[in-house]
Amino acid sequence: MKSQGSQTPGLTHTTAMNVLPSALSSISLTAPFTQNTLRTIKDALSAHVSSLKGPAMGVDPKEIHAAVLVPFCNVDGVPGVLLEVRGKLRSHSGEVSFPGGRVDETDASFLDTALRETHEEVGVRSGQVDVLGQIGPPEQSLRGLRVWPYVGFIYPPGSPRLGLQHDLNPNTPLPSLPLSSLTISQPEVACAFHVPLAALASPARLKTDLFRGQKPYWAVEVSDLIQQGVEWAPNPDNHPEIGGGRDGRLEVWGLTGWYLSLLMTILRVYR
Repeated sequence: MKSQGSQTPGLTHTTAMNVLPSALSSISLTAPFTQNTLRTIKDALSAHVSSLKGPAMGVDPKEIHAAVLVPFCNVDGVPGVLLEVRGKLRSHSGEVSFPGGRVDETDASFLDTALRETHEEVGVRSGQVDVLGQIGPPEQSLRGLRVWPYVGFIYPPGSPRLGLQHDLNPNTPLPSLPLSSLTISQPEVACAFHVPLAALASPARLKTDLFRGQKPYWAVEVSDLIQQGVEWAPNPDNHPEIGGGRDGRLEVWGLTGWYLSLLMTILRVYR
């Protein structure tokens, strides 16, 4: 999904984009997620939402809404984010996205939408997800949907959600998610893949882009992180946000890139 939106603290048209040294980031980019990591993320997201002023997080009932989950996870002990390459769909096919979709009448909340869609698209049940918070303001996609992004940590199937239990060493690595445990909903989803946090801070992967032609953010190249044989959509006529990426690359860009860049700014990976 893609969007247009208001100015956001931390990323404005006058802000120079930088990647902070890993020692200055709020979380480790290489050590597995732990209880302490989740607590740090949860606190940072809470402070971020509290800082948003005015109607930024208000719900307009006249709009059509959607929700996505930004799914953190450990894979083979490496911390990162789970992403999808969309399948052959009527819109935004072959693009990188978070699991998510349009709100159904049966959904009790936007968060329920994000969790339901995550289960439908990659087979991760709500019981596997520790919800850590949300980011905002929610932006409008190119299709006119107001997209609400939530952040969570995914546990492997059958593993209890350890959350912030006090009986666990807070620095013990949390369980890793086997990618083989995912159930991909094809043809809606071409594949799911893991992007290590260290890759999100690799200068070789990052290219400055402008969200809706106004707000700078980092687009991240991920062409080499997906399985062989997965195709992505070409960028038509150099459109700034449609297709898999620019110059034949597969990138995390557009609305997905904007939300991911915002989250990394909140966690002080970017500034």
